[in-house]
Amino acid sequence: MGFLAFFGSMMLGGIVGYAAERLGFTHNGYLPSIVIALGGVVLFFMVRVMFGISFGSHGLNAIISAAGALILIPTEAATRARSRSRTRNRRR
Repeated sequence: MGFLAFFGSMMLGGIVGYAAERLGFTHNGYLPSIVIALGGVVLFFMVRVMFGISFGSHGLNAIISAAGALILIPTEAATRARSRSRTRNRRR
């Protein structure tokens, strides 16, 4: 049961990462946002297994942890760095 819950959580995390990028919540790019969200899901899944901390169902845990990881990663810093490099490239 835990093995299937893990893969279901990963699927939900990937969907949250894609949706966050698609809706303009993050500006990392699709693949980095999905990887960040999946990292959050894996981390929280391990916390749930080791310490029993949970928000409820596996799905709810996956959605909250993926969104939390996307919030914690400094998306605006990546956007500023990308815009600075574009400005430098235009000057040349």
